[in-house]
Amino acid sequence: MRKYFLGFSLPADMSRCRSPLKVSSRASVASRGSCFFFLLLAFALPLHAAEMANLRNGFSIRHEHHEVVGDITRLYMSADPAGGYVDVPTAEIESFEPAPPDPSESTVSTKPMDLKSIVSSASNQHQVDADFIASVIHAESANNPRAVSAKGAQGLMQLMPGTAGELGVKDRFDPADNVDGGVRYLRELLLLYNNDMVKALAAYNAGPQRVQQYHGVPPYRETRAYVARVITDYNRKKLAERQQQAPAHKTRSAKTAPERSTLTASKSASAAGNE
Repeated sequence: MRKYFLGFSLPADMSRCRSPLKVSSRASVASRGSCFFFLLLAFALPLHAAEMANLRNGFSIRHEHHEVVGDITRLYMSADPAGGYVDVPTAEIESFEPAPPDPSESTVSTKPMDLKSIVSSASNQHQVDADFIASVIHAESANNPRAVSAKGAQGLMQLMPGTAGELGVKDRFDPADNVDGGVRYLRELLLLYNNDMVKALAAYNAGPQRVQQYHGVPPYRETRAYVARVITDYNRKKLAERQQQAPAHKTRSAKTAPERSTLTASKSASAAGNE
């Protein structure tokens, strides 16, 4: 496992730190004091720095740190062990290098996310139902723009590095960039399956090749649960929309009813006068 010490180095002669403390001069006190200071600092600060794993296929995966487990290299996506990891065959990794500063961190703090506007913009641009997009985002990331899955998918619509690269998504953690790429991919799948939402969702989750292999939703528990979750949420949104429209329709009907009665009464009065 590659470890980095952030911004400092330990004294070259660590034997002085382990020797009995004998204060013989101010210089000795200062030397031993610096040893203890560095030791305490080493335990107080995290020893990992973000890395980039450069793969032989040309892609790179940003991660916090890694460890080798047999023939597999485990890439941890977060400093928290529970934050998820990606297992990559060690033979597929060409090199590691320190990761550049993540520009999305400053972007998130300075640009508040207006998810509704982002979804509406992508919906209008790519002609995909806004409620459908919102349901996919909710199922994929629970509306968290910093979400990272155990497989390495990132952002609101959980784009894999390879897919994001093909879609031209530059910053997978930027909400607008991520949603735009994800919706473009979703539209491609909807066109591929003649607007069959179920097949499009299954392909988004498991890949088009699996949908083709099984002639529909593949028999994976995760994929079937995912499709059901999105469709249920989408139907709930549409039902709520209809319920909101119903009172407005009743109000319009109530307003037009007296007008019709008045019109009928006028006609009756006119007919009576003609008689």
